[in-house]
Amino acid sequence: MPKSNSSPPSARPEPDLAAAASLDAIRSVLEQEAAALLAMAKGVDDAWVDVLTLFDRVRKAGGRIIVSGVGKSGHVGRKIAATFASTGTPSFFIHGTEASHGDLGMIRAGDAVLMLSASGGTGELLDLARHARATGLPMVLISKKADGSLGQLADHVLCLPDLPEACPNGQAPTTSSTATLAAGDALAVGLMRLAGFTAEDFRHFHPGGQLGQRSGTR
Repeated sequence: MPKSNSSPPSARPEPDLAAAASLDAIRSVLEQEAAALLAMAKGVDDAWVDVLTLFDRVRKAGGRIIVSGVGKSGHVGRKIAATFASTGTPSFFIHGTEASHGDLGMIRAGDAVLMLSASGGTGELLDLARHARATGLPMVLISKKADGSLGQLADHVLCLPDLPEACPNGQAPTTSSTATLAAGDALAVGLMRLAGFTAEDFRHFHPGGQLGQRSGTR
């Protein structure tokens, strides 16, 4: 019999189970963090309006928003303070530990304090909170726990959704840090709207880089 010219079917590649599992893990993290943001959006209440009103009043009177946290909350806090500052609300970050070693002197009358603590009981922030209380500075806490030691000292608490971290061990700040960052963005944008902050205003504060080179028109 004549030989067939057809070649034998090629073997199908074995599925990469490790890669598939990794993709599932990545999707799970993104879905959990997205769910936390949706839960927080649904929970927005008058407390957020009160905080925006407070920060707007502080800004108009020449005060600054002092953001503080430690650990991952500290890293997030630096970004929040930078976003405030670049969008028309004077702000800077103080590390909770450094506050106890002299940086409390950077805070002045007329400022407001924004503390970040998912647990609501970060011990390194207590000196800052007590100082703010003793000097009459208004305090806002972003936290999962409104009734913790910091919440008891704060004037306003903005609650994060009390959902598990996306970390497989439930320990590394993931869901909570994403929610905290989004809360800071929401406050900054709310303040921009109250102030009528324009694209040209942003360019004034951000002359460098591609953002600074864009025109004030869309």
